[in-house]
Amino acid sequence: MGSIFISQFLIKASAKQLIEVQVESAKREVNEIADFINFQLENGISKQNSIERIQESLANSKADTWFISLFNWSGTEVANPNKLNVGQPLNSNEKLLASLVGQNYSDEFYDILTSNTDAKSEVIYISPVKNSDLIVAANVDIKNVRTQLSVLKSDFYLIFFIMGILITLLTFLVVRYLGSAYEKHLEAKYASLTSEVLNLSKLNADLVSYKEKVVEEPVVNSSEDNLEQEKKRILTYIRNELVPIAIADIAYVYTENTITYVVCFDGKKSTTNMSLDDIYNNFDPTLFFRANRQFIISIAAIDKIIKYGKSQLKILLQSKTSEEIIISKNKAAEFKQWLNM
Repeated sequence: MGSIFISQFLIKASAKQLIEVQVESAKREVNEIADFINFQLENGISKQNSIERIQESLANSKADTWFISLFNWSGTEVANPNKLNVGQPLNSNEKLLASLVGQNYSDEFYDILTSNTDAKSEVIYISPVKNSDLIVAANVDIKNVRTQLSVLKSDFYLIFFIMGILITLLTFLVVRYLGSAYEKHLEAKYASLTSEVLNLSKLNADLVSYKEKVVEEPVVNSSEDNLEQEKKRILTYIRNELVPIAIADIAYVYTENTITYVVCFDGKKSTTNMSLDDIYNNFDPTLFFRANRQFIISIAAIDKIIKYGKSQLKILLQSKTSEEIIISKNKAAEFKQWLNM
């Protein structure tokens, strides 16, 4: 419906513009002929001789859509491109003439031309010859104007039809191109996601394998390691109570507000005066990993490894913690190597 309304509006606008141009051109021509006849009469040429010259000029012109004629005050045509109309009463429509008076005459003129009138030709403008009973008239052949409007309308519909096909085709091509590009993007994203899933699966498998390896392989200590053997526990505090904690019972250690907390697998939490660096130096590096500046985690406490961001890892612990343990991109490679020890 919208396209039909737009096409009708454009057709009418183009027709009105065509009418205005042709009417203004006819008015100028009529005024020039009236001035020319007046010039002839003032220079001694007889009225009859002037009429004959005008008739001879009009006879050589084509009386198609817009043409000029000459009539006298009695309303009888004295010169016309069609000689058969000479001596016939002038065909004039007062409604058509009135429609050309206002500034927006093209609207009313268009409505009259497209209405069901049986008139063939009409006078649309007159210019009296000074000091004479002659009047020059501009005429319009309504049938030919309707033919022009019909051709104009057909051309517009053809253009709209061709534009519709082109727009549909272009839309199809654009949608297909965008769809193809989006499919390629999804395929690349899916391939990347698949690769990441495989890497995470391998990483979690390495975690399970490493846990089993730690459990199955007993720790063999030489006499030179007797000093290290003594470091099986660390001292912590619960309020004012001094509590020794076995290193094997520690799930993770973290700092918060300059305080170092030690969390066991059973959920018990205590504090220590030692820094994370000092604590990590007392831990077996095959069993504990320094995840970041805030956390040290035990291999036995790790429940799952998941992807975080673009290249980071998030560690989920068996002992639930409200803090997120994030391994940075640079640290992730070291963590993977640690699991493959």
